[in-house]
Amino acid sequence: MSELPIIARARQHSEAVAIRAVVGDRRYSELLARSAAFASSLLRGDDDLNEGRVAYLVPAGFDYVLVQWGIWRAGGVAVPLSLSATGPELEYTLTDSQAQCVVVSKAYGDKVAAICKRLGLRLTIVDDFEPTDPQALPTIDTQRRAMILYTSGTTSKPKGVVTTHANIQAQIETLVEAWQWQSTDRIPLFLPLHHVHGIINVMSCALWSGATIEPFPHFEMDAVLSRVADDAYTVFMAVPTIYVKMIQALESMSESNREKMVAGFGRMRLMVSGSAALPASVHQQWTALTGQKLLERYGMTEIGMALSNPYRGDRRPGMVGQPLPGVQLRLKSDEGKVITGEGEPGEIQVRGPSVFNEYWHRPEVTAASFEEGWFRTGDMAVLENGYYRIMGRQSVDIIKSGGYKLSALEIEATLLEHPAVRECAVVGVADDTWGEAVAVAIVLNEGESLEMEMLRSWCRDRLSTYKIPKHLHIADALPRNAMGKVTKPAVATLF
Repeated sequence: MSELPIIARARQHSEAVAIRAVVGDRRYSELLARSAAFASSLLRGDDDLNEGRVAYLVPAGFDYVLVQWGIWRAGGVAVPLSLSATGPELEYTLTDSQAQCVVVSKAYGDKVAAICKRLGLRLTIVDDFEPTDPQALPTIDTQRRAMILYTSGTTSKPKGVVTTHANIQAQIETLVEAWQWQSTDRIPLFLPLHHVHGIINVMSCALWSGATIEPFPHFEMDAVLSRVADDAYTVFMAVPTIYVKMIQALESMSESNREKMVAGFGRMRLMVSGSAALPASVHQQWTALTGQKLLERYGMTEIGMALSNPYRGDRRPGMVGQPLPGVQLRLKSDEGKVITGEGEPGEIQVRGPSVFNEYWHRPEVTAASFEEGWFRTGDMAVLENGYYRIMGRQSVDIIKSGGYKLSALEIEATLLEHPAVRECAVVGVADDTWGEAVAVAIVLNEGESLEMEMLRSWCRDRLSTYKIPKHLHIADALPRNAMGKVTKPAVATLF
């Protein structure tokens, strides 16, 4: 019987440790056996789930993988749920995906029990699962639907992004090749497991390669840094917010403790930043502190990863590199022209085997999102000296002021270099003269103060005149989503 590629590859690493945790190591052989038994429990005597949707609310760890693999091996479509989602958000996802069953860890049972009862959905507690001899499992074609991930829904209701097993395989294989994943790799996993960053870049690439994952329920600074000092990891992936917090933690430590942590980071073979723009200043701070040059990349739910700085070669701060293996990418101007040279901004459009299949039950939206087979990402970028630089979302991060297209991300990166600024978010606000004027919300470092004219004076040496903020708001904190990104539409309401 032919198997899904990720299952077949796991057999090659049968006795290797897949999941390392305080409660004990779990090997690939255990994942294979228990996921087969779990698949049988989902089938309940049927031959195939035939792409029935199975939602699950399970924290990172052995149970998460056995549930995901069990759904796939039974022929179902996996719908991972956010551990931090509210009741209405969970109900929306379950209803929109037309889930037939919900799998949950006992600790999260109360979050979904009433919803499942109201919707008439079968609820399975994975902690209570008792494996029995598995039945014959269906043969799954890689072109079948495998997973539905929901977009953040910042501008409309979240959409279900459908990927096939072939899409997922392509997303994994391009990163395994580009970042040279190895069976000897060890990586912590503290990123949310309802996003591609955690599911594909960390978990699936590691399991594809026979590597070892050490899961955490969330980012636990002290625990993670302690393990770094023990040389527990060879690969590390995080969002920019986490790198900022680790810089602050390391700089506040005693010299002896800091030396241990810095040495642990320095010995890793790869450290990656993603899910939000990494300010060049943070990139440079991290290198100065640890000797590690962070690898920044670009991707999204619909396409997996598309661009990456090189594993071997020049990793440029503020840049996201070049197309990954198997990824075709082009820039398209507002006027509909394919951009062939450097220095001209355009929308990123992508095609290739990693690009998603469809938006769940939204054929019109799916059709509108493609142009001649190219997926329209809605993100703007520019090619500079052979590397792409992300300018931001067309709808949020691009400010059209006085005929210029300004990148909010670029202005933010500059402002973060100011000694008084801890965090900032730049947005465009309506202006009768300019169309849009640059506005900024700033969180100050402790004990600092900042006035508009002081900020303008500082910016004059660093920014073109039309990029200098015309509005300033000092905030205690900036609203962020689960991935640490500032939610800019919310910031815009501050002005």
